[in-house]
Amino acid sequence: MKSSLYTGTGDAGTTSLVGGQRISKTAKRLEAYGTLDEFSSFLGVVAAADECPATLKRQLTDIQNRLFDAGCYLATGVEAGLEPKCGGIDDGTIKEIESWIDTLDAETPRIKAFVLPGGCMLSAHCHVARTVCRRAERRILALAQEEYVDPVLIKWINRLSDYLFIAARHINHVAGVEEITWKPSPRK
Repeated sequence: MKSSLYTGTGDAGTTSLVGGQRISKTAKRLEAYGTLDEFSSFLGVVAAADECPATLKRQLTDIQNRLFDAGCYLATGVEAGLEPKCGGIDDGTIKEIESWIDTLDAETPRIKAFVLPGGCMLSAHCHVARTVCRRAERRILALAQEEYVDPVLIKWINRLSDYLFIAARHINHVAGVEEITWKPSPRK
């Protein structure tokens, strides 16, 4: 009996969108939602760490669920003239992320330097997730230059990278690990 895990339909370099339309695996739409999947995987690495605080795990799981909503939205082609909303993500979702950022920021000492990714391992993983989030944002923006993309999704993705930056800093603070800051090379 053949497994349902493989179909062979993508062997020629195409895949199906929701609704059955075939597109190239190198299409901007696929790059956008594929990068969201990669981003979610990195969030899973952060959440799976034994030292990840329970509050952060809950927030990351919520984000992963919304990323799945966003992936489904991006995996659906848009008919010309339509401006569909991204289900599961709205102004309230953005306000929630902003409140998480505000809470973490209030609990983390201020710093007047550029922070280099690192510190403890969990913080370093947050920084990797943050940079993948930024790449996902760029892929979504590239798609939005050609087709309609809900502006709320773009705003939410932008907030997520801010959230991960302060989460990484907060994790180092709680762990008692000093931030690694940029030391510019001496000018010659």
